[in-house]
Parts: sequence; structure tokens; C-alpha cells
Amino acid sequence: MRLRALVVLLLLANLLYFAWARGGLAMFGTVPARLGQSEPERLKQQIRPQLLQIRKDEGAAGAKP
Repeated sequence: MRLRALVVLLLLANLLYFAWARGGLAMFGTVPARLGQSEPERLKQQIRPQLLQIRKDEGAAGAKP
């Protein structure tokens, strides 16, 4: 019985954290600091982002586990 209560308590705590992290508790005045904020200063600091290329790692394809 105690294990079942512990599992239910942990499940409720996880659901409460999920709701808080997504801003679902904003009506109660609890909003995480990072919600709704972006980082425009980081975007301004990028140097020529158009030159960024994503390449497939050739060395990993030949490696055997």
C-alpha cells in the first residue's frame, strides 16, 4: 500500500512540474523565468550563420562496434 501511495505521489509531482514548466500554472502566478523569453542577443552574436553546413560523419560509418 505504501509503494502504491509513493508511486501516485511521484506521478502527481511529475504532472505538477510538467504543468509548471509549460506555463500551465500561470493563472496562479507561477511561471518559470525562461518561459516566453528568447535569446536575441545570441542571434546577434552569430558570425555568418549562412556558412553553417551539416555534414555526415564519414569516420563513424566505417567504425565497427
